Amino acid sequence: MTAPLSTEAAREVVAQSLRTVVPGAVLDTVDPDEDLREVLELDSLDFLAFVERLSERSGRRIEEDDYDKLDTLDSCVRFLSDAR
Repeated sequence: MTAPLSTEAAREVVAQSLRTVVPGAVLDTVDPDEDLREVLELDSLDFLAFVERLSERSGRRIEEDDYDKLDTLDSCVRFLSDAR
């Protein structure tokens, strides 16, 4: 089991992962509670690529049941920084 990330490390992993899927994304303008799929216009394949990058970069296995916990920047950070 992988240890949870610090909040700061989780934010960086989320940002890096999103930038690989949406290279031109200006994440500083994204409200932390906005739906990422809507604001960044992620289709289902983009979202899956994002989840894969999150998993690779965080070392945390992400199950399909977890996808609803990855809707916003803040929810992604919480997911990666919460202990299981």
